[in-house]
Amino acid sequence: MNPDKVLIRYDQFAEQVEGPVKRITGFVKAKNMLTLFDAADLEANPRSAKAGPVTEAIIESIVETPALFPFKTKGVLVGSSDYDGLDRRRFELRFQNPRIEGILDGGHNMLGIGTHILTLATGDPKIARRLKRWEDFKEAWGEHRDAIKALVKDDQDGPLDFLVPLEILVPSDVEDDDVVREFSGSLLEICAARNNNVELRLETKANQKGYYESLRKALPPEIAARIEWKTNDGGDIKVRDLIALAWVPLSVLELPEHLRQIRVPPKSIYSNKGDCVKMFDELMSDSSVSKPTGGEYTHELHNTAVASALKLAAELPKLYDKIYEAFPDAYNDGEGRFGRLTVVKMAKDMRSKPTTHFTSRPVVYSYPDGLIMPLVYGLKSLIKLDEDGRVQWSEDPSAFLDDCLVPIVKKYRVIMDAFRADPQKIGKNEGSYELVLDAFETELLKRQAV
Repeated sequence: MNPDKVLIRYDQFAEQVEGPVKRITGFVKAKNMLTLFDAADLEANPRSAKAGPVTEAIIESIVETPALFPFKTKGVLVGSSDYDGLDRRRFELRFQNPRIEGILDGGHNMLGIGTHILTLATGDPKIARRLKRWEDFKEAWGEHRDAIKALVKDDQDGPLDFLVPLEILVPSDVEDDDVVREFSGSLLEICAARNNNVELRLETKANQKGYYESLRKALPPEIAARIEWKTNDGGDIKVRDLIALAWVPLSVLELPEHLRQIRVPPKSIYSNKGDCVKMFDELMSDSSVSKPTGGEYTHELHNTAVASALKLAAELPKLYDKIYEAFPDAYNDGEGRFGRLTVVKMAKDMRSKPTTHFTSRPVVYSYPDGLIMPLVYGLKSLIKLDEDGRVQWSEDPSAFLDDCLVPIVKKYRVIMDAFRADPQKIGKNEGSYELVLDAFETELLKRQAV
């Protein structure tokens, strides 16, 4: 249930205006927030909410000290670019763009309050244990909506009469298009400032701006679903792992003169993924690469060269896993004995069986990715520029790895032996990447000469 309109009725409120923003603050009875729960999906909130000590404390405060609850919490912050002020302290909110409008802060308050309401509605004190994340809560909310409605007592006190602090941000003049655009453009910075009690990671803000959208769409759905695009959204793969890999094809592009300072050294893809994210944010924020859509802070990619690189980047997770799975056998060709390396663990000796990072395929060995990151970077040798400045594979990378990984790893063992298979030293050494690039290019030349 996601209504287009949300009706909020305050018990008491005040209004303040500064620049393009009007703030409406006050106390709202929980029973008058039900339509907000119906509509809320936390998409606009840079972090998703999950159950834990914070939500438990919120529920405890409601149960034990309901009269003090509105003074013990900062409540909920909502943003809407379209609204009407009605009589009897009521406001009708219309969320035009859920990516930037809706609940901006207070997701854990919403989860805690909503879980308490569901507990009352179902009479099941154990239901809270099943609501681990916001998505779990929303599903249960829809299932029990009729029982929740039955809790509301219009003319008498009821269990949902406890007060909640609610702050609503709206344009100071909804009739002025310039004011509305300026208001919309301010929402992300307001989100970031309000969420500063826990650091808002750069990749989370970049996701809210839409910088990852093209990459997300290009990824195989089963991998995209496993990425943690924003904090607490349930993904088990950090988005920075993906962005770091994206710099393999991005490093082949011939960027405009004013973007030439944006570069990522090969070793940073392994050892400094935060810098990879920072450089990606700088690249994507440039007007020659992406532009705001509809005057909002969400951006849309329009640079075809960068788009081509992100398309190749979407193929790298599977290639990364292919190398991870094949590397031990390639190393073992001839005299190598991969399982004897001190950093390697055999699956048969592990309680939790190892899998590949992106595709969760079972593997025989578990080992640090520092051992293969130069090989992953070596795929850069298979990427070429076309006459329009876009990148494409010069050869099928999967087939190339099938045919050439063994001779490449044979040369790579020089680095492995020199650093005694220390993944930190290998992954952070520029010479590792140079040697592998040379090995890839040698094999590529051999194939092209045939």
